[in-house]
Amino acid sequence: MTKIFFPQKKGIVTMYLLIFAGIFLTLFSGLLGFIVMQLRQSSEKVAWNQALSIAEAGIHYYRWCINNNVEQNCLTEKEYFGSSGNLIGAFSLQASSTVSCGQDIKKDIISTGWTDKFPQVKRKVAVLYARASVAKFSYVLDSNVWVGSDHEIRGPYHSNGGVRMDGENQSTITSSQPDWVCSSSFGCCSYVYFGSPYRKYGYDCSQNCPTACTVNAIGTRLIEYTPVKDEFSCPGVFTSTLNGNPGLFDFPVIPFDFDGITIDLATMKNMAISDGVYLPPSTTTNPLAKGYHIKFINNGTFEARIVTGLQGTYACHIPCDSSDDYRTDYFTITGEYLYGTYSVPSECSAIFIEDDIWLEGVVKGRTTLASANLIDANVDTDVVLVNNLDYSTTTGADGFALIGERDVLIGPQSPNQMVLRGIFTAQNGYFGRNWYSGNVRNSLGIYGSVISRGRVGTQWTDGTGYQSRESYFDQNLIYNPPPFVPYVDPDFKIIDWKEIK
Repeated sequence: MTKIFFPQKKGIVTMYLLIFAGIFLTLFSGLLGFIVMQLRQSSEKVAWNQALSIAEAGIHYYRWCINNNVEQNCLTEKEYFGSSGNLIGAFSLQASSTVSCGQDIKKDIISTGWTDKFPQVKRKVAVLYARASVAKFSYVLDSNVWVGSDHEIRGPYHSNGGVRMDGENQSTITSSQPDWVCSSSFGCCSYVYFGSPYRKYGYDCSQNCPTACTVNAIGTRLIEYTPVKDEFSCPGVFTSTLNGNPGLFDFPVIPFDFDGITIDLATMKNMAISDGVYLPPSTTTNPLAKGYHIKFINNGTFEARIVTGLQGTYACHIPCDSSDDYRTDYFTITGEYLYGTYSVPSECSAIFIEDDIWLEGVVKGRTTLASANLIDANVDTDVVLVNNLDYSTTTGADGFALIGERDVLIGPQSPNQMVLRGIFTAQNGYFGRNWYSGNVRNSLGIYGSVISRGRVGTQWTDGTGYQSRESYFDQNLIYNPPPFVPYVDPDFKIIDWKEIK
């Protein structure tokens, strides 16, 4: 008879325990590995975020170096510590500067950050540091001004004086004055003849006081032969039309320091002599010379012609308030000859001419031209804009700045439709177009900035001058201007920020 044996229960339990223990260990080890992996990924995620913060810390560190003039002594790699003093990681810096005529125009910085625990996890931040130049404004003035009803302003407009804004504005109009006296020169009074038999003359302001203004003082209205000016107190910025946007009027604001934003002409002259282009007084070549006719060519060169003959035009100079303002402008060229053709240096595109200038042409690249006489302290030079001044391209690659020691004026023979591109600075005089009897032009477009110590004007109440005017600030020149353009912000700021691979 066959015998059947059954396994012992104790052996079966042991086998089952071994099986389940193996399964448990397998699952536990997998779970433990998963937990460890998740903890590491979490730690790396924290390190990834910390690396960005460390990289940004490097950016701010280098900005401090720039604005405190210790850039040369700053480390390109530096450890980063937490608020409790413990080491967290480090950053490394790469810096490059755009330099023109020895001046830092802008700086490109790349900062790479990482943590001490995960040095392989790195993040990079690239920023552009720059300062805002005067190109931030369409106009910066140091005098009272009247913006005509035909004028469209497309950019911030500031005056240290009062502003009568009768044109159209799409940006802020600011004044440093809480109020100012608006006289007949700004359209607030009319000079009238009261008729015979007494031949009475005077300023009748009773019908011309803008609604925003109040009568400040009233003189005798009828004074024989001698006009008496009534005074009106007006807000720092006001309008008498429906064109302006009073919601964008702001006054009083901090005044601009014109001495601070004007250009150091002596420094520019020295740089032009050593690295740019310098032209001496034209009389050193020809005793009969009157100055230089400069014409920019769209290939990056310019022609300099010595002016030998000029025709006069009877004029009244801004503000044309008295008989002293009437004189003859010798602005129309009747004789000249070629003095030389010059290339604008790329390393230092500064041109300094120690004489009066007649200017026109097409600018290629970024160039600054100055007209000043630093040899004779009793002589101030002027610039006459005789024709269009344009760029070879409007993509932002070109830029132009003009500095006139005294006046920057549009001549009587200017084109019917005129285009001016650039930053135009009248350091000690004014920018404008003088009154010429019967001289009427159609349109004037200014694409850039006007910086003028004195009152500006390109149209007159008798209908002469330019009938339609538009002014646009050029955003391409704000943070990347031509050399020697003054800045309205003293410190470098972050203009562009992006993370890169």
